[in-house]
Amino acid sequence: MSRPARILVAVWPDWPILAAGRSPEERAVVVSANRVVAVTVAARAEGVETGLRRREAQGRCPGLEVIAADMGRDARAWEPVVAAVEQLTTSVEVLGPGSLALATRGPSRYFGGDAALASRVCEVAAAAAGRVCEVAAAAAGRVCEVAAAAAGRSGGCQVGVADGRFAAGLAAGVAPPGGLVVPPGASRGWLAPQPVRALGPGLAELADLLERLGLPTLGDLAALPAPAVLGRFGPEGVMARRLALGLDGRGVQGREPPPDLAGQAIMDPPEQRVEAAAFVAKSLADELHSRLEAAGLAATMVAIEVETEHGERLVRHWRHEGALNASALAERTRWQLDGWLSGAASGAPTGGLTRLRLTPLEVRPDGGRQLGFWGGTADADARAARAMARVQGLLGPEAVVTAVRQGGRGFAEQIRLVPWGDARQVPAGRPSGAREPADCPVPWPGRLSRPAPAVVHQPPRPADLCGAGGLPVEVSGRGVLSTVPVALAVENGPFQEILHWAGPWPLEERWWEAGGRRRALIQVVTSSGAAHVVSREAGGWWLEASYE
Repeated sequence: MSRPARILVAVWPDWPILAAGRSPEERAVVVSANRVVAVTVAARAEGVETGLRRREAQGRCPGLEVIAADMGRDARAWEPVVAAVEQLTTSVEVLGPGSLALATRGPSRYFGGDAALASRVCEVAAAAAGRVCEVAAAAAGRVCEVAAAAAGRSGGCQVGVADGRFAAGLAAGVAPPGGLVVPPGASRGWLAPQPVRALGPGLAELADLLERLGLPTLGDLAALPAPAVLGRFGPEGVMARRLALGLDGRGVQGREPPPDLAGQAIMDPPEQRVEAAAFVAKSLADELHSRLEAAGLAATMVAIEVETEHGERLVRHWRHEGALNASALAERTRWQLDGWLSGAASGAPTGGLTRLRLTPLEVRPDGGRQLGFWGGTADADARAARAMARVQGLLGPEAVVTAVRQGGRGFAEQIRLVPWGDARQVPAGRPSGAREPADCPVPWPGRLSRPAPAVVHQPPRPADLCGAGGLPVEVSGRGVLSTVPVALAVENGPFQEILHWAGPWPLEERWWEAGGRRRALIQVVTSSGAAHVVSREAGGWWLEASYE
């Protein structure tokens, strides 16, 4: 079996702190989902550690500055560091904000060995990080020597070199200043005393099981027979055993510069007629689709941009759930130009068009298109799709929306309106608070049981809920009614007797922030035979939905 490739992994612990423009001497933390994910050196000296809850961290370090996590900010700040390391080699792979990997075969020969390469990567990364942090501090309006603190701190960038990405990543996590180099062929012995928890969060359950079985280290796992591991732990166990043996065969996927797929056309003299501009758009769309097809790509989102003789610049983004072929690109461009030049769309130009540009904003591998059994496509659906997109070209993307079912506790929250052409499914990996997919077999916590009401009042209608003697019905902080509800009136109308009722179901959502909601739901059946859902919120009763 061939030895895994030599890999260098560079990590910058607590990178979100520096990306936010804070120096290690400041007492600050970055918090995600109410947990600390990055800590400054000064805060760590006060006993603050990653994984603590925010309140516990603030209790250990009074005056602690809390910064909200922002993956986009961290990734943007890390990009200049990656670009600087790419000057040393072209095979650089970004593992995430604050970490990267590269194959060492060529660079190590050039710089005089793995140790020299590790030291060089540390220097280049520290210098680039210093410039990034200086810009971040200036953008935040802070006056501090962040750049000097980041570049001059010896423990900033940690570099590990070993056989395989897994061993190199662990070496980087414990590397001293200047880097840690595991000799070729020695990765298995170096990994042996490492705890099984080092397998990572993806194998946390397996690591917990191994510890309970008396196998606390990677060496213990590597010593087990392969058939026994497969029979007892399945494919995950086999993969973990290979990692423990130092047989991580994954190489580094170097970043290839994306091709410039944008196309543009100059119109001289300026064009004000839709037909002439659409002819130019057709040629440009065909050219763009040919380039995408040659690269094996399909566009799912494109930016249509025009400039006018008066210096105006208009941009509209078009997205399609499937792939935009040449015909679809040309149609959408024509519709958009028609909307602009006819004055029906918002922000119509005041002069002729001088430049037209089509830029793919989102692309994916082109997997082809499956036609019907007898050829062709669903004509009715295709015509409806073109009509929807035509209206979008005139009135804007938000003018045509479709309803998508999703999770939620309130009935109005269980429907999401998305612009026509946008993806209708809920993306995977959404943060906490995101909506649950409608086809999820697990019921949404706190949601009323089925059947769902036929009518959802949006916005909810004001109502009055009274008990015996006309006393208003209240709901205590523990979710208990002050009296039995006997009558319901909607929008100052006549009271109707309540024959049956159920509840209340108290709901407290996002209580930890200012936009949180606290309410209680009750189901009632009135003497007229109507069934409703009423809610208590903000000191009043509201009719949220009705059954039919």
